[in-house]
Amino acid sequence: MDVDRDTARDVEGFSTPGRVAEPGEGISLEELALAARNHGMPLEALRYGLTPAGLHYVLVHYDIPAAEAADWRLTVGGRVRTPLLLDVIALRSYPSVTHRVTMECAGNGRARLTPRPVSQPWLVEAVGTAEWTGVPLRVLLEEAGVEPDAVEAVFTGADHGVERGVEQDYRRSLPLPVATGDDPEVLVAYAMNGAHLPPQHGHPVRLVVPGWYGMAHVKWLRDISLTSTPFTGFQQSVAYRYKQSADDPGEPVTRIAPRALMIPPGFPDFMTRARAVRPGRIGLEGRAWSGHAPVVRVEVSTDDGRTWHDAALAAPEGHPWAWRHWHTAWTATPGNHVLVARATDGEGRTQPVEQPWNRGGFGNNLVQRVPVLCVPEAG
Repeated sequence: MDVDRDTARDVEGFSTPGRVAEPGEGISLEELALAARNHGMPLEALRYGLTPAGLHYVLVHYDIPAAEAADWRLTVGGRVRTPLLLDVIALRSYPSVTHRVTMECAGNGRARLTPRPVSQPWLVEAVGTAEWTGVPLRVLLEEAGVEPDAVEAVFTGADHGVERGVEQDYRRSLPLPVATGDDPEVLVAYAMNGAHLPPQHGHPVRLVVPGWYGMAHVKWLRDISLTSTPFTGFQQSVAYRYKQSADDPGEPVTRIAPRALMIPPGFPDFMTRARAVRPGRIGLEGRAWSGHAPVVRVEVSTDDGRTWHDAALAAPEGHPWAWRHWHTAWTATPGNHVLVARATDGEGRTQPVEQPWNRGGFGNNLVQRVPVLCVPEAG
């Protein structure tokens, strides 16, 4: 049985199909409303190795559900020998682990694409790094006893809404080897940065899947079901696919592509966020990450990608699924400049300098470009 169909149903005419903006079409009121509900991490917060919870990016598909820890129940069932029913106290009784994980929205960079997919209009700020504490998913599945015919684990959140004409609970699945693996180790988490999960980050229980884009990290987690057939719910088989056209079945969005971000130097213009600096030697720094392999190189250009030089990478800190600090220096001279940073990971993936377009605007890890005006000192 397709476990998504027990709550999902078509709602014709209630919500619009996915589309690509017409040439010259600006951000709509609907997209602006999404941008007001969801927020990115201010780029100056890249200075923090651990993102404060209030600065970490947030994407909420539907509503933040009313959720009290005292009343919460998590079920583990489907193709298991012994179904589990756990309250938060029972979940916290298991030995806990804490992992530092960089999480990034799959749509990060969408609004920079041409033509622009119409949806949450992310620029490059949909990212954050937190320490998540909880129980390894594999421990719960071992206790429940996985049946031999199980192939996937399906995760259901408490958030409910309509998307592209389909009423649904938010559901995603992971292949069983990922769900039961230990590298990365998937967490059923109940704490963020040493405190209870904030409501917008999934209180009281959420999934954390290191190395995968944020759509896999199901919030307000209430059910885990093992299935003997691949899950075909909306968020798995329709949304979060790399498609080139509306009828293209596409490939699934999974792991995070490499990205480097720079803390914009100098000081900003209020409306445009354009940067101004004074002449002289200026430190440039930021963070870089990948969900495939550790970042091994960051290059910086101060002439819009015509020439590149290597930045210095901080030593690994034992957090393989978290971003890595980088830094370099630049001697600014009067005039206009475009600063660029790009990351390369240990599997040889490098950020592109041309946009990797797809209809949903997913995985756009096009290099960040930071225009800077170097203003001469007053005479």
